Amino acid sequence: MDLPPADSSAKNSTPQTVTDPARAAALFEQSVAIMARLRAPGGCPWDREQSFDSIRKYTLEEAYEVFDAIERRDFAHLPEELGDLLLQVLFYAEMAANQGLFTIADVLEALNRKLVRRHPHVFGDEASRAAGNNADVNADVAGSAAAVLRNWEEIKAAEAGAPSAQETPKSRLDSVLRAQPALAEAAKLGAEARKVGFDWPNWRDVLAKLAEETAELEAEVASGDPARKPAVEAELGDLLFTVVHLGRHLGVDAEMALRKCNLRFRQRFGEMERTTPRPLQELSPAELEALWAEAKRKLADEDASGLRSPSLSTAKAQP
Repeated sequence: MDLPPADSSAKNSTPQTVTDPARAAALFEQSVAIMARLRAPGGCPWDREQSFDSIRKYTLEEAYEVFDAIERRDFAHLPEELGDLLLQVLFYAEMAANQGLFTIADVLEALNRKLVRRHPHVFGDEASRAAGNNADVNADVAGSAAAVLRNWEEIKAAEAGAPSAQETPKSRLDSVLRAQPALAEAAKLGAEARKVGFDWPNWRDVLAKLAEETAELEAEVASGDPARKPAVEAELGDLLFTVVHLGRHLGVDAEMALRKCNLRFRQRFGEMERTTPRPLQELSPAELEALWAEAKRKLADEDASGLRSPSLSTAKAQP
């Protein structure tokens, strides 16, 4: 299979700000053909054995690798990571085609219709309605991103359809997707509940709830009964849920806070490994704690003096 010639503009130091649709279409068509060949008789044995269930874990991994590359501003490798994520879409679509469910063309058609449907301010109200928009929105957003978001939500809600009189009313929490990291889901659930007044008045009240949940977890763990493990899990979940909402009240995204905490832990632990003359596993708890405190102090001093870049570009290389 012949590959299209490499785009010479990629080697140009001048940033490219305009996509070449014809070249992109040709390359996408080739990607689809390659995926079909891999899954066809005589193709790749591993690819042919895969199912929706067997590759779904890779989809999550690839999404996080894209996130990581963006977070570290590793734009040199971001195209490759995005390609790996796109591969997941092609894989699912080809497996679906093999089972007679749908094809990549159906995926693209659904995407294109959605983009036109939810952007009447760009493509016009007539095109939006032709693409399936049944919501009565004002396409004149006057350059307001907030107005665009309001229209988007109204059009999205209209797509789901209003429940009939016989249908059980949907919970307002149904608008919060389950298919996302648990920390993000928890924050969005709380934000949605807040709209009807079900929330703590302020962050100090959340702190009090945090102490209450901690005591309840301690009580369950103290029982020492293995049969109480589900209760321990539930109490730990309550504690984590409360921490997420403490962050929400403080204007801090819990997922980002934890990611940055993980990075600090990597850096400090790596500093411990670099500075100790003996393997960490040979040190006493007191010695390990002293090493940790010194690593924490040293890295904080380097940050304060500007000796260490605040960039996350080295995070992936940390132990």
